[in-house]
Amino acid sequence: MATYLYRLGRFSFRRRKLILALWLAALALLGVGAATLSGPTSDTFSIPGTEAQEAMDLLSERFPGTAADGAQARVVFAAPSGEKLTDEANKAAIAQTVAQLKTGPDVAAVSDPLQGTINQAGTVAYAQVSFKVAAVALTESDREALTAAADTGRESGLAIEMGGDALEEQGGPGNSEILGILVAAVVLVITFGSLLAAGLPLLTAILGVAAAVLGIQIASGFVDLGSSTSTLALMLGIAVAIDYALFIVSRYRHEIVGGRNYEEAAARAVGTAGSAVTFAGLTVIIALAALAVVNIPFLTQMGLAAAFAVVIAVLIALTLLPALLGFSGKKIMGRRKETVSTKPAAGLRWARFVTRRPVAVLVVAVLGLLVLAIPALDMRLGLPGDNLASPETTQRKAYDMLTDGFGPGFNGPLTVVVDAAGSPDPKQAATEAATVIKGLPGVVTVSPPAFNPAGNTAILQVIPASAPDSAATETLVHTIRDQDSSLHLSVTGLTAVNIDMSAKMGAALLPYLAVIVALAFLLLMLLFRSVLVPLKAIGGFLLSVVATFGAVVAVFQWGWFGSLLGVEQAGPIISMLPIFLIGIVFGLAMDYEVFLVSRMREEHVHGAEPTQAVVNGFAHGARVVTAAAIIMVSVFAGFILSPESLIKSIGFALAAAILFDAFVVRMTIVPAVMTLLGRRAWWLPAWLDRILPDIDVEGDKLREIPADPEEPAHQPSDLVSAGR
Repeated sequence: MATYLYRLGRFSFRRRKLILALWLAALALLGVGAATLSGPTSDTFSIPGTEAQEAMDLLSERFPGTAADGAQARVVFAAPSGEKLTDEANKAAIAQTVAQLKTGPDVAAVSDPLQGTINQAGTVAYAQVSFKVAAVALTESDREALTAAADTGRESGLAIEMGGDALEEQGGPGNSEILGILVAAVVLVITFGSLLAAGLPLLTAILGVAAAVLGIQIASGFVDLGSSTSTLALMLGIAVAIDYALFIVSRYRHEIVGGRNYEEAAARAVGTAGSAVTFAGLTVIIALAALAVVNIPFLTQMGLAAAFAVVIAVLIALTLLPALLGFSGKKIMGRRKETVSTKPAAGLRWARFVTRRPVAVLVVAVLGLLVLAIPALDMRLGLPGDNLASPETTQRKAYDMLTDGFGPGFNGPLTVVVDAAGSPDPKQAATEAATVIKGLPGVVTVSPPAFNPAGNTAILQVIPASAPDSAATETLVHTIRDQDSSLHLSVTGLTAVNIDMSAKMGAALLPYLAVIVALAFLLLMLLFRSVLVPLKAIGGFLLSVVATFGAVVAVFQWGWFGSLLGVEQAGPIISMLPIFLIGIVFGLAMDYEVFLVSRMREEHVHGAEPTQAVVNGFAHGARVVTAAAIIMVSVFAGFILSPESLIKSIGFALAAAILFDAFVVRMTIVPAVMTLLGRRAWWLPAWLDRILPDIDVEGDKLREIPADPEEPAHQPSDLVSAGR
């Protein structure tokens, strides 16, 4: 592989104008295609194979004209102190507010808060607003209509707050992404000492993400894609593109300082570092594409779209980047002259420290991660609700008002569907179901059955005594589902959907992990021609993941140090987080593994003793991996500043995972284990060695390629430091 990539790098460098023109033409074609071929994205959300989804499908079939998965808003009214909502003035204000709510653009129905949804004291009531479309399809005008109606009631002296998924605005690129780009620019300038060298990774990352997003938009014209499909592609595309370009540019500068001319340096950088980039990209692609194992459509789409973005990032790093290096000339090295220092670099000093005390370092690092992982044993999955919103938001105020007026269960009503199509007396069957459910422990009230036009299906609204995210409510959902099969009951609604999704995500964790670990093991064994190195890489990844889970549980579920991070309310861990975390961290962790260990193997193949190969390889790769990790931690940590608990937890988890994996696992445990293994690290059974193709990621065959005499070599004294 190194030889083929060497030739590709040389060709791209020599034909840089052609390569640049082809990429610009491709971007232009993608832009035209996106403008002319893209179709509307889908706003439906489904979880195949769950009872909640089956119940929603049944509702859509039996209750035509209604949107079973339509958005919901709950408008909560509270009377002024010393008054009741049933007072004439307050009744008039409520009626006016409800009338205005009904005029919303996509409103399907609004319930009367004074008819059945008022507490016994007459001080708190709520109106249920149902929309024709899902929450992701609501427009800003829909939300503005809700706010305007609430303001009308407030002018009359009522306290009015709102909750529900209708108020959840769809996030987009914001300050966190901008902050991440700025941090990346600063770190790259410090790493390279050159604005041009720092700018190339950012430029290629932006071009790669643009190409990927345009390609996804074109695909939306032929495939039904969700509106959030490109979210993960945008985030990961920037991350890996910067990593890959950073590694190749660093190797390019290293080759120049070693005395090679620019063309030869570019060719060898792509042949060696490019091989590592290719395999690192393949591991990320495996982790993302394997999201299909979960069998949730929007996750599969996001994973495949992000995998496409990684493919583009690898192609740009192998072709466009060496072409741009050809245009940069001497400027890529900056103006800082190389100086000879007798003091070893920090990476070299750390490598020597670890290799002198491998057992002690390994024990301390592993025990530290295992201690951090202890809280993960208590991890409880769920989806965030209004109870985890910031205290100053209307959603949290509405939640608290309902809890005070009715009890916590009113914030998470259960929708029970009674399929009486096969019953001789559907009304009797629905009444019997309501009676049975009302007698279950943990049920506050059950609404009268509401039948469809055909009279063969009924809906019951069940109010539990416990909060939506509590274990008691989950138990109640399963208890209702376990009732006599002759009743034909199924439970849906937002609370049931959250419970089913959390269960499905939890059940998919081990199969997903098994798939990516097995495929990555085979890929890394092919790359390093070793059995123990892939096992060590995967073991380190598992350590960093469980330590991250522990940290997330401690902060967001237990509430430790929550005030420092702005976590106002502890609660379950978002159900999608473990899957996303495993996929993203696995990909980035294998990036760092490949970057570091490929240099160790290169030193080993070129004749260095085992420990010296570890030290030399680490010293070459440490600076690049450190810079890449700092960029990623800073980018993800920026999301901790978000007021939304969901975004905050994702940002914290990813930042912690990269911190643990890059600095504790890859830069501490890896050199310690490689030192202890010695030559055994590269052991491969003879029969397997004969079967596996020789990838030559270390570029050993490049030694056989003679130097190109067409351009004289530049000596190190003529150039600046490559930052070794």
